Amino acid sequence: LPWRQTRSAYRVWVSEVMLQQTTVKAVLPYYEAFLRRFPTVQALAEEPEEEVLAAWSGLGYYHRARNLHRGAQHVAERHAGRFPRTLEAALSVPGVGLYTASAVLSIAHGAPLPVVDGNVRRVLARLLALRGAEYRKDGPYYNRAEELLDRERPGDWNQALMELGATVCTPRSPRCGECPVRSRCRGWQQGCAADLPRMPRRPGRVRRD
Repeated sequence: LPWRQTRSAYRVWVSEVMLQQTTVKAVLPYYEAFLRRFPTVQALAEEPEEEVLAAWSGLGYYHRARNLHRGAQHVAERHAGRFPRTLEAALSVPGVGLYTASAVLSIAHGAPLPVVDGNVRRVLARLLALRGAEYRKDGPYYNRAEELLDRERPGDWNQALMELGATVCTPRSPRCGECPVRSRCRGWQQGCAADLPRMPRRPGRVRRD
């Protein structure tokens, strides 16, 4: 994947935004075309919003493009066109939350920050057989991810966890026979891997006429 072959914070940032709620297959052609059109933060910041949205056309969830554009303008104005290297400064960029900031900083700069998305949450829940009401929120998962983080190669570690969840430890019918950490997976040992993580029950429907 092209975003795995770079340590450019800008390029990693673009990939993380595009991959939100969108499959890798759908993102690949857009990623390359977008970076040809806007090769730097400064180039993206200087374009009018309608040009950015046109380059994003077809990828959907257009609020992501607007936030990326606003974020680029912020970085260009306040950080000389370079994505911030500290978590606090990264979180001040419009549209950048804890997940995106941690992903960019760990992958591009080797910052020892864990990431938690749906894939990582699922891997951790099954690997450690995490149950209980407290594991219906992200906080406890960040604590567990922090404990396991490889501080020598945090970017590779985070991407490995995300990849494991996306390709092997899938939501339905996980491919446990192919899992490289099956022997350490408590969920597999206890026969409950496919049932984890346990999500909060949705409230029942009430019909109103």
